[in-house]
Amino acid sequence: MAEVKQGLAPIDTSRPHPARMYDWYLGGKDSYPVDWEAGEKVKAFFPGVAELARANRKFMHRASRMLAERGIRQFLDVGTGIPTEPNLHQVVQAVAPDTRVVYADNDPIVLRHAEALLHSTPDGHTSYIQADVREPQRIIDSARETFSFKEPVALSMVALLHFVSDEYKPYDLVRQLLDPLPAGSYLVLSHVTGDFEPEAWEGIVDIYRRSGTPAQVRSREEFAAFFTGLTLIEPGVELATKWCPAPDQLERPEPVPLYVAVAQK
Repeated sequence: MAEVKQGLAPIDTSRPHPARMYDWYLGGKDSYPVDWEAGEKVKAFFPGVAELARANRKFMHRASRMLAERGIRQFLDVGTGIPTEPNLHQVVQAVAPDTRVVYADNDPIVLRHAEALLHSTPDGHTSYIQADVREPQRIIDSARETFSFKEPVALSMVALLHFVSDEYKPYDLVRQLLDPLPAGSYLVLSHVTGDFEPEAWEGIVDIYRRSGTPAQVRSREEFAAFFTGLTLIEPGVELATKWCPAPDQLERPEPVPLYVAVAQK
């Protein structure tokens, strides 16, 4: 069963959007010239941006599958991005077909593709809402229509929080989303860092901010602070390609500047 919870707003193609740029990094076709231009500028600072995007996607697959195998049957994915198969619901419903998934994103193009492409299994349920991470109560209220908050929920915010600068109080936003969830729930995060090439990432942040996206990279310590009070799952805070790596990721000459972790409430 699939459901779209809100009507579709117009798509703004006058300036780049991070979801469309991410799709372009992955080789997708759901972007516009303004996104390509911004993406090329990012590549000039960091030529490995496509590899980083793929590493992030693979982490999402591994983490989601792990939680489904641990018995989690409810997933709240905030900052969904443009659908790229396999999507989160396809990964977890392959493990347990009755899994329920709620997607949330603030770009109308994501919701257009969600309506057309994201089909749940007959036994499961997938819902889509147009909402911004800076509207946590709205997201929670919508999730309550799909989930039972008596059972654990996996809150996934993959490659999202580096688009939420400190002025929007990202640590508070994570808490406002996590606090209503029952004990046994999980938090799944990934976040780019400037720990390895600070000057390059300073330039990249500037590109996003000039387009209206409040970007901000964070250090390992700043990323780890999102998990305060939670129990980190092994191997803890780690670079994406070193977190429970797949066989094709066991050996890498250079780190991918993306921290990831999964923790339990």
